[in-house]
Amino acid sequence: MAKKQLPAKGRSRRKGSRYERFVAFGIIAALIVISLILWGPFRTHRIGSEKPATQAKKQEPAAKKEELEKAAKPKPAEKPEKPGKKEVREAKKHEEPPVIKPSGKTALVALVIDDLGQDLKPAQEILSLPGRLTFAVMPGLPQSRKVAELARQNHRDVLIHLPMEYRGKNGKPAAGMLRSDMTPMDFLNTISDDVAAVPGAVGVNNHEGSSLTENREAMKFLMAELKARDLLFLDSLTSAKSVAYATAKEFGIKAAKRDVFIDNESDNADAIARQLDELARVAKEHGQAIGIGHPHPATIGALRKWLATTAQQGIEIVPVSKLMQ
Repeated sequence: MAKKQLPAKGRSRRKGSRYERFVAFGIIAALIVISLILWGPFRTHRIGSEKPATQAKKQEPAAKKEELEKAAKPKPAEKPEKPGKKEVREAKKHEEPPVIKPSGKTALVALVIDDLGQDLKPAQEILSLPGRLTFAVMPGLPQSRKVAELARQNHRDVLIHLPMEYRGKNGKPAAGMLRSDMTPMDFLNTISDDVAAVPGAVGVNNHEGSSLTENREAMKFLMAELKARDLLFLDSLTSAKSVAYATAKEFGIKAAKRDVFIDNESDNADAIARQLDELARVAKEHGQAIGIGHPHPATIGALRKWLATTAQQGIEIVPVSKLMQ
């Protein structure tokens, strides 16, 4: 019977040594490859050339913060370049002229010329004066209608210069006068005749009337009729005790009061000039004033000189209706 043979010790040791050498070689090769990858020529980035991604991400907010701080810092002001003489001249050409505001307010003055209607010549002389003077025409005179029509054609206010009862011996009776001894019917009929005698009038002012304008009952009759006819009222103030203006206001009528009589000295041009200066003073103090005069030659001459200076004085001549309230 044949005996089994054990493997020879020499062969087994030879095979094992080959395997070990192969494994050792593989480990060494792997270490070489890893070394080359980490530190050798296969490394694509060098230390210090670029920061790692994680480090770059950490530095990003700091970079943005720095940019924001730079943007927030104010830039130093730049000095403007001085324009040349040519540019200055061109700029001046295109500059708008300065706006000059008028100093002070314009004072309004109404000038009423009473006692018109006797003839046309004084009315024509009044029309030749600068400014819109107001014509107060008496009813029942030869040229009352023609004077009223002439004034209206030239855009002047016309008042009925209504005769009223006076006190004392200085007054003169006139056609169409209102008296306190009249019956109510006669009183109202007289008013109707006076209105018809001066067609187109915008209102009434009193001629004389130092007695009647103090009579409240008579003024109530008058104002009721003026209210019905839509007429204005100017109190000539021939009496300091006149109740005419106050009664007109009670009836809701547009009314006013005379401020200055300009020609009580009818033939004294110097005195008339002084009264016109007083009228100007009152107008400047209160903003407006009403003066009453008459068609005397001295009055017309003084008015012609004074009216030439009103613009320089800051005065505007207006129709009396404009100053009625």
